[in-house]
Amino acid sequence: MIFLTVGSQVPFDRLSRSVDAWAARNPQTEVFGQIGRTAWRPAAMQWAEVLSADEYLELLKRARVIVAHAGMGTVISAAEHGKPLIVMPRRADLGEHRNDHQEFTAKWLMTRSGISVVHGEDELQHLLDKAGTLAPPDGLGSESCERMVTVLREFIFEGVKPFQ
Repeated sequence: MIFLTVGSQVPFDRLSRSVDAWAARNPQTEVFGQIGRTAWRPAAMQWAEVLSADEYLELLKRARVIVAHAGMGTVISAAEHGKPLIVMPRRADLGEHRNDHQEFTAKWLMTRSGISVVHGEDELQHLLDKAGTLAPPDGLGSESCERMVTVLREFIFEGVKPFQ
């Protein structure tokens, strides 16, 4: 199963439409998209605007590959569960976000195992065609990675600034 998630703040129709187009060409593969609150509706994949934490976790566990924006919550969740991750950063010039911080995040993610970064729809389609061959991340087993996850979770969910 391919699991698309675009986060809970704003939709990401360019990414959702591209995954839905791939799902239409590959009906034998189950695809589920969490697409955010948007007027656009997928034609080929199962979808929901938002998911509860339990629904999200269940889909994440079932997924063979995760497709997402460059949000750190998804990056951490994919790594925690050993799932290959395809990331497409949102672009400010397309009105997908208020700035290009996801482009900077994506540049950093390109150096991490188990994470593939794409910038366009054609590149995403090509990578989804090879989804079965994508390697999972090395995992977050080391003590330093656990500390990083804790710091990021505290920053994202509680607003605690790291290293104070």
